[in-house]
Amino acid sequence: MALTAAIPAAIAAFLDTATPPEWVDEACNRVPELLLDHANCELKAASTALGFLYRYPDRTRLAQRMSRLAREELRHFEQVRTLMEELQVPFERLTASRYAGSLRDAVREEEPYKLLDLLLIGALIEARSCERFAVVAPRLPKKVGKFYRGLLASEARHFEHYLAFAKSECGIDEVEIETRLTQLKAIESALISEPDPVFRFHSGIPE
Repeated sequence: MALTAAIPAAIAAFLDTATPPEWVDEACNRVPELLLDHANCELKAASTALGFLYRYPDRTRLAQRMSRLAREELRHFEQVRTLMEELQVPFERLTASRYAGSLRDAVREEEPYKLLDLLLIGALIEARSCERFAVVAPRLPKKVGKFYRGLLASEARHFEHYLAFAKSECGIDEVEIETRLTQLKAIESALISEPDPVFRFHSGIPE
């Protein structure tokens, strides 16, 4: 019997829309592609964390946390690559997914709203990653499922850090933050629940 992988309560409460079962079915049938995109996602997550360091080096707490986050994301990349090698899945660089590109397009240019949007989108991506690891892990091959269950705690922690920094680093009142978060959640929910022509770790319902 497959081991369960419970979605952390904070993640389940945060996300407006659950991953569609059609995506889970597709992921279970396309494990090599799932791992390949996951590896690319870990690289991009490390790059995103480094981007905060370059863009906001004067924000000490944020910079220190993002430095640690970048190293952790790179460690996850190494772990995915090791698993891919064992399963004989070749690595290649992938272009940005519709999910990542659409969320990035929503970022405003003016500060401190740019920082707020980047942090809230970071929280959304980490929350969705955590949820997807949980829902797909019990149905994957044993070694892959075990690896994904092992990532749940770190993804939940990354989500919490992004959300906390959105509330502490931007100088924006909580009502405005919640309003913006509601807008970004609507974009994110549409991206994972609408038909998507390309299968990715964060894609929508397979066409």
